[in-house]
Amino acid sequence: MGIPELPMPDGLVLRPFRGVRFAVEDPAKVTSPPYDLISDADVDALLDSHPNNVVRLILPRSPRDDSSAKSPAPHRQQKPNQTRNTAPHRPSADVEPASTQQQASAPPTPSGTGLETRYAKARDTLRAWLDSGVLVPDDVPALYVYEQSGPNVLQRGLIGDVGLADPGQRIILPHEDVMPGPITDRLALMSTTQANLEPIFLLYNGDNGTATRLVDEVASKRRPLMSAHTEDGLRHRLWAITDTSEINAINADLHDRQALIADGHHRYATYRVLQRQEHATHRAAQPERPTSTTSTARPDATSQAPSSSSDVEPAAQMPHPASPSEPQPSSPSENLDLDGKPPIPDVPLASQVSATSAATGVSGEAGSGRSSGDRSTPQPVVGPWDFGLALLVDSTAYPPNLQAIHRVIPGLPLAEAVAKARGAWRVQDFDDLAQGLAALKEAAEPAFLLAGEGGTHLLTNPDPVQLARAMPPDHSDRWNSLNTSVLTEFVLPKVWGMRDDEQAVRIVHHDTDAAVRLAIRTGGTAVLLRPLAVDDVLAVAAGGERVPRKSTSFGPKPRTGLVLRTFAID
Repeated sequence: MGIPELPMPDGLVLRPFRGVRFAVEDPAKVTSPPYDLISDADVDALLDSHPNNVVRLILPRSPRDDSSAKSPAPHRQQKPNQTRNTAPHRPSADVEPASTQQQASAPPTPSGTGLETRYAKARDTLRAWLDSGVLVPDDVPALYVYEQSGPNVLQRGLIGDVGLADPGQRIILPHEDVMPGPITDRLALMSTTQANLEPIFLLYNGDNGTATRLVDEVASKRRPLMSAHTEDGLRHRLWAITDTSEINAINADLHDRQALIADGHHRYATYRVLQRQEHATHRAAQPERPTSTTSTARPDATSQAPSSSSDVEPAAQMPHPASPSEPQPSSPSENLDLDGKPPIPDVPLASQVSATSAATGVSGEAGSGRSSGDRSTPQPVVGPWDFGLALLVDSTAYPPNLQAIHRVIPGLPLAEAVAKARGAWRVQDFDDLAQGLAALKEAAEPAFLLAGEGGTHLLTNPDPVQLARAMPPDHSDRWNSLNTSVLTEFVLPKVWGMRDDEQAVRIVHHDTDAAVRLAIRTGGTAVLLRPLAVDDVLAVAAGGERVPRKSTSFGPKPRTGLVLRTFAID
């Protein structure tokens, strides 16, 4: 179930925070796609669009001189709410996603030395931009209404601090498995920068509730903080909700609902690892002290306004690395268990984080003191690491676009892959990719299109005996019927004799042409899939199961760089 020694939300909670936003002439030019969709070539293209692009923070690995990161851009003159609609240079799509490139070429090591060096650079850049005014904190905490619109696209939601729930609480539902490499990488970034730099993407069934109605009212009637047009043809707009009564009404509506992680499983897992790490570090730093005979009262949300800017540490005083005499947090990848979690300190039960107290940003001692007044171990406080930056979208009002994620297997020649498949699948050969994709679209699941050097081949009608023997009996029939499950449990290990891991199997989002080009370059095979059905994903998650890694790509994904969150300012 839950983690008893950590503060836990008692429902779906979205807390306001003081957003940090770029003060540049054109906000679009400092934004980027999510980190795992950015290639090395894309980094250069994003920096060509603006020297202060957020990619310097989320993927600080550009080969070029980084001197511009230390100072504001020459044309920075405007406040965050001013904008000009000029799109940046469009990044190339003919590449493998950056996260896969990193994992395949240089997976994070247990020492984490390379990651620490890389993200120390991100931390220093973040501080420099805050000090110089490239990044500016908003004056008061807010929930942010975020709208994405364009041809055949309209999505609205709320950006805020989501309370971190254990999956066993059935409040925030994961639907994909995670891998240790990306968790180690993102933990190094978040821990070093003490920030959440891009939101995860959550979906929930809002049933046209109070939160959804307020989101639509704000987007329809109020003036946005900013507007930006990105190279993908979408317009992004942002509004701030700062009224306490509106924030309370939103949280009252959300409290009893469930949210599905649509995008950001590794980041959500990282939020929870970081939460454990920070509580362990801060507990080690706290001396024992007498407990009071009465607990610290939490003001009611209806009478307590969100914290003002005077209650928050200024940007210039962001935490610096601890001195040798201070308690040191463990290395991001040190002693992780199977869930990517560090060891848990032996600390007492913490009281829950309620929707009311979280909505107003209240923090303090978790739990009450003992009436005897005896000295006891202090209980953990509710800190900024007990929340994570998230975009929450009502999927009934704004149905998501679910796209496929394709696989490329370098070193497995297409001819060999097809020959081995013929013993368990019906194989149809096609002259070109377009014909094969048309046939895949019409084929009954499970079906896969193999492509690469020398042709295109459709796999359908698997041998039922071999398939049944390969699929795990401890999973539901719905899980076993998913094409990604069949690929992971049957095709890869039984037909091709390999494991589905980050080194052997590379990932390409959406783009079939890019997947085929990568297969040809690596002398391998592209495995093209149809997207899963949204209902299947929801049913699997509701049943407590998780689909295989990289099974889904929900969209439109939130743009990175529109609003950031730092722990010192939050």
